Amino acid sequence: MPLKERIGTVISDKMDKTIVVFIENKVSHYKYSKIMIRTKRYKVHDEDNRCRIGDKVKIQETRPLSKTKRWQVVDIITN
Repeated sequence: MPLKERIGTVISDKMDKTIVVFIENKVSHYKYSKIMIRTKRYKVHDEDNRCRIGDKVKIQETRPLSKTKRWQVVDIITN
């Protein structure tokens, strides 16, 4: 089974080896067919503290690293 990957924007880098990534999904309402934006925040492991606020990153799921961390940084797309 392939691991899930997402692309999002870093909104916080204040923790040590952890960043918070903001991901938006556009979904259609089941009844009214209006496009809605669903948002989610992920806590992501960043071993070298390379990511900064505003960076666009690719993240990948991993084993649980802490109570809320289940994702890790794969690549920094833009700085």
